[in-house]
Amino acid sequence: MADSQRRGIKQIINAGKWSMQGLHAAFKHEASFRLEVYLAVLLIPVAIYFSKSAMQLLLMLGTVLVVLLVEILNSAIEAVVDMVCGEERHELAKRAKDMGSAAVFLAQMLVLVSWGTIFYINYV
Repeated sequence: MADSQRRGIKQIINAGKWSMQGLHAAFKHEASFRLEVYLAVLLIPVAIYFSKSAMQLLLMLGTVLVVLLVEILNSAIEAVVDMVCGEERHELAKRAKDMGSAAVFLAQMLVLVSWGTIFYINYV
C-alpha cells in the first residue's frame, strides 16, 4: 500500500540511501553489472575526448547509462523470478528472464549504433 504521509526531506534522504543500497547490491551480486560498470569507466573518458558537441557527448554518455539502468532492471526481474520459482522451471519464468536479457542486448546495440554513427560522422 502506498504511503499517504507527507513526504519531506527525510523521505528524500531515505530514497537516496535505498538507491545506493540497490547500486551496491547490483555491483556485489551481478557480474554482468560489474562488467558494464568497468566498461562505462573506460567509455566515459573516450566519449569526453571524441565528442565534438554537447549533444554528441550527451548521446554517448546517455546510452552508456541506459545500459547500466536496463541491466539493473534485468537483475531485479531475475531476482524476483528466482525468489518465486526457486529451482522449479517454468515457461513464464524463462520468458521473463529472456525478455530482460533481450532488453539489455537492445540497450547495448543502442550504444554501438549511436557511438558508431558519431564516429562515422566525425572521422570518416
